[in-house]
Amino acid sequence: MSVLIGIAATLALGCGGSDRATARPTTTSTAAPAATETAAPAAVAAKPGLRLKRIGTFDNPVYVTAPPGDRKRIFVVEQGGTIRIVRNGKKLARPFLDISGSISSGGERGLLSLAFAPDYRSSGRFYVYFTAKDGDIRIVQYRRGSANRANLRKRRRLLSVTHPAGNHNGGQLQFGPDGLLYAGLGDGGGAGDRHGSRGNAQNLGTLLGKIIRLQPTGRPRPQIYASGLRNPWRFSFAPSGHLVIGDVGQDSVEEIDIASRRGQNFGWRVFEGRSRYTPGESAPGAVPPVIQRSHSDGNCSITGGVVVRDPVLSALRGRYIFGDFCRGVIESARISGTSATDVKATRLHVDSLSSFGVDGRRRTYAASLSGPVYRLVPR
Repeated sequence: MSVLIGIAATLALGCGGSDRATARPTTTSTAAPAATETAAPAAVAAKPGLRLKRIGTFDNPVYVTAPPGDRKRIFVVEQGGTIRIVRNGKKLARPFLDISGSISSGGERGLLSLAFAPDYRSSGRFYVYFTAKDGDIRIVQYRRGSANRANLRKRRRLLSVTHPAGNHNGGQLQFGPDGLLYAGLGDGGGAGDRHGSRGNAQNLGTLLGKIIRLQPTGRPRPQIYASGLRNPWRFSFAPSGHLVIGDVGQDSVEEIDIASRRGQNFGWRVFEGRSRYTPGESAPGAVPPVIQRSHSDGNCSITGGVVVRDPVLSALRGRYIFGDFCRGVIESARISGTSATDVKATRLHVDSLSSFGVDGRRRTYAASLSGPVYRLVPR
């Protein structure tokens, strides 16, 4: 997606945008992976009774999270390099972390995600994902300095990956139920993954175009968990432990994928969604998306979401919510195993929808890159 900060009409973290190829094969091959078609979202809301409550306005917010069990604070990641705290409904004046002088920000680059260690209360460890000044992707561990301030001196680089272009930087960090740290990396940027003979996403010799996992303590050794991804901007874990991935498309299709085990290949650049993208290439065992959305319907860049676990949101509890940066409509689906069913649109709309998040009380948030962060609440 191409993002020009401050120009809302062209903001779209992770999408094809200006990198689109001038010509692209559109024929569907008989070799395309089979998939059960997902019903289009209903034109009317699945259930009434939900609204968006603004909890603050930020500078290009791209992620919302909280330390495990923290019932008083949420942490908002700003693309320019700062992490802000909202405590008991009030935004604190001083940032929790400010690394704006150490990153490259703008377009699809910047400080993109934050993950607190499961034992954060005792260890004080947290992890950030950003693009460095030279464009490389970095995952760095920091430690808490005080309750509301990080210690900038206590940092440790876990991973640095050379990235050849300014777009498709991925950006998600998430601890899995196995206690390992997962990260989503884009395919290296440009149009059509034209990197090497097969592209980065199909090349198991690079971490680009993959979701990886690593043990964050000791000596980190990144392991490829899933491949064949173009730009997995946002992913999360379902209660089953399966990984639900929003993978941003090229010219035509946005997709939601479900990874149920290590080693699955989601097809890019051979397939875009369920359609053939590159003739004459193969992706053995490619797993098709469970949900796909067309650019012809106003979509441009999928924003992967979360499973709602807030008990007060009865209309959505247990359902996976997601949306699209351009279309802005929040949709929901029932995730069962490796299937997504009962896909419906809500009446909720967020301009420039950049991310979803969950706090320590299991409450659900949606962020707009243009500034507002909202909590989903009953009407």
